[in-house]
Amino acid sequence: MLSVDISGSMEAQDMVVGNRQASRIDVVKAVVGDFVERREGDRLGLILFAAHAYIQAPLTFDRETVGTLLDEAEIGIIEESATAIGDAIGLGVIHLRNRPENSRVLVLLTDGVNNAGAVSPEQAGQLAQQENIKIYTIGIGADQVVQRTFFGARAINPSAELDEAVLTQIAESTGGRYFRARDVNDLVGIYEELDRLETIEQDEQTYRPTRVLFYWPLGAALIISFILALFSIPWLSLAGRARVRADDESAPTPEGSSA
Repeated sequence: MLSVDISGSMEAQDMVVGNRQASRIDVVKAVVGDFVERREGDRLGLILFAAHAYIQAPLTFDRETVGTLLDEAEIGIIEESATAIGDAIGLGVIHLRNRPENSRVLVLLTDGVNNAGAVSPEQAGQLAQQENIKIYTIGIGADQVVQRTFFGARAINPSAELDEAVLTQIAESTGGRYFRARDVNDLVGIYEELDRLETIEQDEQTYRPTRVLFYWPLGAALIISFILALFSIPWLSLAGRARVRADDESAPTPEGSSA
């Protein structure tokens, strides 16, 4: 299950792609989209969160739909002024707890600190631990950018609010890992590492046959039912009795007997 932060801070343009500034969310869409495409045969789901958490795609083999929904995610479709990390984890627990244990994996990406929601990240992490759900957490955002002002250039840390301590604690307590993505190359490497850590185990899939075969057993069943029904119809019993009477009347009368 993939969980992606789409709070307002994800619009920060502290990523560089081809010598051009790019926003965090645009880089995430590209890198995570490639990850989704590589996971053939894997069930994937998508949670989006900001001030609230929502399931955008339940667990499915349909990678194309998951990728499309991720690409269409926009800042502002959920109240963007806060980040509900705990709720995002809790929602992941709900959708993963009934899966086979080796399939209970949540990958959560954020650039901030929990400041909204009904459940704290620590509480949600405990629930995940109880349900044997492994959580990988990813903190995204540059450590330093140069900001030009009227008084000259100065370096600032655009990731000052990133709560690495909590993200690390949640990951380690559930058997996962915390990753830090300071640039595009970091993020690409992280999802490649996740590919290696969580190899794809072919889940059972149900296929619809292209040749419809149920008509044969259905036809046989109808024929048998028809035959059984014939034997239970009253007029057949009457006909049988009539034949018995006819046979009795045609039988020879014993000598000495009176009519």
